[in-house]
Amino acid sequence: MSQLGYAALILAVALSGYGILAAVFGARSGRREFVRSGENAVYGLCLVSVAASVVLLYLLLTRSFQFDYVYSYTSRELSWFYTMSAFWAGNAGSMLLWVLFLGIFGSIVVYQNRHKNRELMPYVVAVILTVALFFSILLAFTKGSNPFALLPDGAVPANGKGLNPMLKNPGMILHPLGTYLGYVGFTIPFAFAIAALVTRRLGDFWIRSTRRWTLLAWLFLTMGNIVGAWWAYVTLGWGGYWAWDPVENASFLPWLTGTAFLHSVMIQEKKDMLKVWNMVLVILTFTLTIFGTFLTRSGVLTSVHSFGLSSLGPFFVAFIGLTLVVSFNLLLSRLDLLRSRNELDSFVSREASFLLNNLILVGMAFTVLWGVLFPIISEAVTGNKATVGPPFFNQVMVPITLVFLFVTGICPLIAWRRATFANVRKNFVYPAAFALAVGIGLFVAGVRLNHPAALIAFTLEAFVLATIVLEFARGTWVRRQMSGENLARAFWSFFWHNKRRSGGYLVHAGVVLLLFGVTGHYAYKQELQQTLVKGESMTVGRYSLSFDSFQSYDTNEKQVGTATFTVKQDGKFLGTLRPVREYYFADDQKWTRIDKLGGLKRDVYLALLDYDQNTDKIVAKLNINPVVNWLWIGSLLMIAGGIVCVVPDKREQRRLAARYEREARLHEA
Repeated sequence: MSQLGYAALILAVALSGYGILAAVFGARSGRREFVRSGENAVYGLCLVSVAASVVLLYLLLTRSFQFDYVYSYTSRELSWFYTMSAFWAGNAGSMLLWVLFLGIFGSIVVYQNRHKNRELMPYVVAVILTVALFFSILLAFTKGSNPFALLPDGAVPANGKGLNPMLKNPGMILHPLGTYLGYVGFTIPFAFAIAALVTRRLGDFWIRSTRRWTLLAWLFLTMGNIVGAWWAYVTLGWGGYWAWDPVENASFLPWLTGTAFLHSVMIQEKKDMLKVWNMVLVILTFTLTIFGTFLTRSGVLTSVHSFGLSSLGPFFVAFIGLTLVVSFNLLLSRLDLLRSRNELDSFVSREASFLLNNLILVGMAFTVLWGVLFPIISEAVTGNKATVGPPFFNQVMVPITLVFLFVTGICPLIAWRRATFANVRKNFVYPAAFALAVGIGLFVAGVRLNHPAALIAFTLEAFVLATIVLEFARGTWVRRQMSGENLARAFWSFFWHNKRRSGGYLVHAGVVLLLFGVTGHYAYKQELQQTLVKGESMTVGRYSLSFDSFQSYDTNEKQVGTATFTVKQDGKFLGTLRPVREYYFADDQKWTRIDKLGGLKRDVYLALLDYDQNTDKIVAKLNINPVVNWLWIGSLLMIAGGIVCVVPDKREQRRLAARYEREARLHEA
């Protein structure tokens, strides 16, 4: 079986290399049979990557410990659920996952475009297969990256090392899969952008053709980041969900630029503007997905997410550099063809607000990127690796986020091209009045006393929510006036017949609720770490926790300690918490399983940090996290809005098909 798996990797290299040559040669020579052969190579890549993946899953599930990868990430005690997740727990398996998803996505793209985009497709295929070739070569020929390599000296251990305790969480399924689907998904719009540059077909059709791919990639990456934050919250025991860790930041970067791209393409579609900017954004977004993969695998930065030191760093740096050089050189050579037909009519217009939104998102991305790269640059220049932690990111990102909130709120209220004073006054009066009332109410309630930034944030969040509600109300009212439907049916008709717009508003509302949860949590959280013996209590604000009992027991792989606490709020019984601390014998690892009492107002969050089983003395950390669960509610709303945007619209598809036929006839003429 292992020989079959490695043969599949070699075939992936061969098929990728052949497909690139065949597709490009076919396009240059006009030989359609070679173009089709290159497309067939994508189907072949899909088949061999599936074969290699099936072999690896078989070896994992059958506990074939003679293979280094299986030995390193599984054990006989590991459940089948987490044994399957071991597929992407290590370096080699995660890169195979890249090739697998790319083969599947590439095959779907080739099939979707079998009768259209024929001029673009050879170069789309070439770009997809170039990325596949890079990862396939790493898998097949670099040290430590072959998932089918045997242990030295032909050893067959009786058991494996097992999965890192941190990875034994349902998030191990959703977080990596979502992140990788997002990373790989952004390859598709990048491939079409490069194909458009090569063929000089630089209208907006390549954007329209890949809109759903871009939305899907953004949606999957959103899910990956959110599940990762939830995973950290319920597992790590520090009371938070985002620590500005380098690898967290690396997956956040393409999300920021991808979000900017999704907003910016609307201006190109409607006004034929920002063509160069959109090309820059899609190139940067794809490159940042490779950069995120590089950070996870190179070991150049310390992170709870990384796979440790490896020899792959120089290969990724070379590929990133080559991608940037080739892409931007091609872009510069086409600048004369990318001139916008229209210009910005006014700074008080929806186009201007979209552009400002883009600049803010890219500014956020640059800030995060600088924080990630600074330790590397510092070590290269001074020999000392500096640390850039949460204080830097929070200090810089908070004011940027406040401006972003304001722009998000005003964007739907401003007319296209040029907004008049009367238009601005009419659209702003109700949202501004609501936000002002919320701000004054919070000020009177005392929010101003210790966190003025939180007061500003809450006020702006109220403003954005009011603009969204107002837009839905206006659309529903117009629909009711035109159709005579009742309000409920008019709302549904407006919502469903404008999926892209409605889904976008849901995403914006989700972002607001997410930021509400983040603002309340970080501004007003309370925490206490205390050493306790049975019978003692710890008190934070209105909450008192009594340490009632402690139990510990041993298994074959770990020692488990559990503390039981009674929780009271203002003297009234609220519930019971049982946090867990685990000590693993094999590698002396310690792990925390938190317990919490949740609600819309707050989480009572308790972690057991240490214990002495002989004296029943423990160290516990209590966090009172206000409104933190609105973060997860907002996240779900963002995902729901993204799904609405992705749902096919038959009317839009008919318009797109008709436009494609017109453009194709004009191009042939």
